Amino acid sequence: MSTTALKVRPLTSDTWDDFESVMGANGGARGCWCMHWRLSIQEWMAGKGDGNRAAMRDLAEGSAPPGVVGYLDGTPVAWCGFGHRSDFPRMQRSSLLKPVDDEQVVSLTCLFVKRSHRGKGLCSDLIVAVCGYLAETAEAQTVEAYPVEPADGRKAGADNAMTGIASAFRAAGFTEIARPRSERLVMRYSLR
Repeated sequence: MSTTALKVRPLTSDTWDDFESVMGANGGARGCWCMHWRLSIQEWMAGKGDGNRAAMRDLAEGSAPPGVVGYLDGTPVAWCGFGHRSDFPRMQRSSLLKPVDDEQVVSLTCLFVKRSHRGKGLCSDLIVAVCGYLAETAEAQTVEAYPVEPADGRKAGADNAMTGIASAFRAAGFTEIARPRSERLVMRYSLR
């Protein structure tokens, strides 16, 4: 794991401009704005772009932040979306990512690093910083993630890499608890 000084701040109306800077004009990928797991596919497609952006803005102005913005030397460079598993109905309905047990967890659903900062080993640092933040603020004692582990050294595609890469979670101290598909893992980390 690298030793960058990556810091995180919750997404609120105060950090909204920084979040937009990280996500770029496309809202991360294809107008998602990190709403993929929070909406049905029909709702997500109907809101693609400005609608999903407005929905995330509403969440950012709510009482519980939907994630954190990551900063390197004060510059916004990364994003991690999270919430209680119940915040992600699409994930709950998924045969692949449905809950493996009844443990109360905080689900990490999206990791996004600004293109200009990719390939610098920031994902593990982001995960560590997010877990530090959650250790201070979350009611749940366990963090759960759903990364991919591409086979044969292939790169993960944009559509499935949004949940992160397994090696970055291993480097941050997560352990595998299930593998619903050969390239898709469920991993956990204890906050306490």
